[in-house]
Amino acid sequence: MSVFVDVVGRGPNLTMLHGWGLNGAVWNGVRDALAEKFTLHIIDLPGHGHSQGEAITTLTETADAIASVMPVYSHLLGWSLGGQIALELARCHADRIDKLLLVATTPCFLQREDWPHAVLPAVLNDFGARLANNTAATIRSFLALQVLNQSNMRDTMTRLQQALTSRGAIAPAALAGGLEILRSTDLRGQIPYIAHAALVIQGDHDALAPEPAGRWLANSLPRASYVMMAHAAHAPFLSHREAFLRELEFFVAT
Repeated sequence: MSVFVDVVGRGPNLTMLHGWGLNGAVWNGVRDALAEKFTLHIIDLPGHGHSQGEAITTLTETADAIASVMPVYSHLLGWSLGGQIALELARCHADRIDKLLLVATTPCFLQREDWPHAVLPAVLNDFGARLANNTAATIRSFLALQVLNQSNMRDTMTRLQQALTSRGAIAPAALAGGLEILRSTDLRGQIPYIAHAALVIQGDHDALAPEPAGRWLANSLPRASYVMMAHAAHAPFLSHREAFLRELEFFVAT
């Protein structure tokens, strides 16, 4: 398996993990600004973008693959599925990580009897059923959910689509594997034992990781700060770029 890492900038290490169906190019809107203050390690998750190889279907295997290529000591920024991977890295490879930055991240993506702050099982089941027949349309539908209820949704959607097409097609097996991780992961029991200083950034219009899930995550992590961005949906680093950069840089500096 080959995991692609784009290294740019100078300063403390900041490893960046994208979400399901995309690649490291999704960070292009904040890449140059962050590279002025950090050495960025922008990773394409296994099977996504320039990372080639067999599909991974478990969160722990994915975290191990990322740990093998990330710096020995780094701040860790994860978005959506990338945030769940970041939490698993903090749990299993704690000594590799300085501070955690979690964007639109939920400990449990799927609704359960005791967890209403999540996506209905039928939504993920529908994505899974449609992947084999029309992969491109399925991913576009997923991107549309990420900007739902957002005032500048057209601009954010354009940026997501640009990132999607910038590094070639994603292997269907990798998409199915990532979807299985989203479907099966429930980290609620592990969250109280993650001791890293953490920043949780959440949008109040997020349809995929609802705001109460982000608030629960921040309250359950022992050393977390919480930022709720008004009128932001699932990709606040694109829709609310300046506010996102300001919060990230302040948190790391303090």
